Formats: sequence, C-alpha cells, structure tokens
Amino acid sequence: MADEPGGPSTVTEDRGPVTTLATPIRLDFNFTPGVAQSRFLMGLADGKFMGQRCSVCSKVYVPSRGSCPTDGVPTIEDVELANVGTITTYCVVNVPFAGQSIEIPYICAQVLLDGANLSFMGLIQEVPTDQIRMGMRVEAVWVDREELSPSLASVRYFRPNGEADADYETFKEYL
Repeated sequence: MADEPGGPSTVTEDRGPVTTLATPIRLDFNFTPGVAQSRFLMGLADGKFMGQRCSVCSKVYVPSRGSCPTDGVPTIEDVELANVGTITTYCVVNVPFAGQSIEIPYICAQVLLDGANLSFMGLIQEVPTDQIRMGMRVEAVWVDREELSPSLASVRYFRPNGEADADYETFKEYL
C-alpha cells in the first residue's frame, strides 16, 4: 500500500507495520446505586448483609436490584441476612495479572448466604485450594469497625466456619 506523497508513513522498511500503540488512557466512572442497592451498601457500612424480599414469591435477593426478576414487582421489604452461607461454585485462580493485590493461587466462589435466594461472588481464604468444595459452609470476615464503608471492600473475605457441608439438594438450584 503506497503512502500519499508528503503524508505520514505507517510502514518503514527497517521497522515494519505499526501493530500497537501505547498511550495513556483513563476512564472515570460515577456509579449511582439507586434505592435498593443503596440499602445493601449502607448495610455493608454497618457490618451486615441486607437483601430484599419479593412480596409474591417470597424470594430474598442480595444485593437487591429493586425488583423481583421472576415476578417483576418491586422488592420493598428489607431483610437482614446471616453472616454465614454456602459455597455453591468456585474457581481456583492460578493466572497472574497486572495489578493483582492477592497472592495466587486464590479462590473466588459464589456464596449463598443463609436466608438468601441469590448468591454473589466472594473471596475465600483460610482454606488450602485443594480442600475447597461445593457445599462448604463459610462466614464473612469483615474489616475493622472503623474501616467499614458502603462497599463490598468491607468484607475482607469468607472463611470456613467449621460447620458440616450443606447437602447438595439445599443449593443445587443456585448453581
């Protein structure tokens, strides 16, 4: 492909074609959580998990999005959930990545809090990666009281709580 006379060249004989370009880019986001997620986040600032119950099917969602995805009605009843739950699925992360702040390998898992009908992702620690399993009962480990904030960073991680594993039948619909 010939370049225009006097125009910039994308190919030079000694360097070849340009295939990448390094440039500083910054993306800033402002997140507005809405009423339901604000209640969840304010619960985290108080060191507790808050969900919302559907008035039709009685399912409890955490974090709530403000409506039941099955029935399409607003979820307005706040429910304080337990600090313990069950690992429904998990992943052992062995791949390093830029900016990682935790030593590999580590475990990410879907945790179904007792009383909830929706699991969410959490970091699992204090258990060797070869001992993690579906059904393992875990508890949240929170940051110190003065460090609590309206953020999931208020939960340092989840750890095994010593209870017997949950029976598969109790969590299979949440996989």
